[in-house]
Amino acid sequence: MFYVYILVCSDGNLYTGCTNDLKDRIERHGKGYIDSTKGRLPVKLMCYTSFSGKYKAFEFEKYLKSGSGRAFIRKHFM
Repeated sequence: MFYVYILVCSDGNLYTGCTNDLKDRIERHGKGYIDSTKGRLPVKLMCYTSFSGKYKAFEFEKYLKSGSGRAFIRKHFM
């Protein structure tokens, strides 16, 4: 399985990522091992979606990082 996840960082901004091991990735974010979020700790998992295929997961992550994807997040998850 592949997971697309959204984190809320301490500065109030969102971080969107993709992984095949969600538990490990969230732990790594929390410990400051991920450069993109280490300066914005603590982080909190807002939501995640699972996919059976890698391609679909990465396409959804790419969409969420677009302008219309950000609007989708605001409408459905906030």
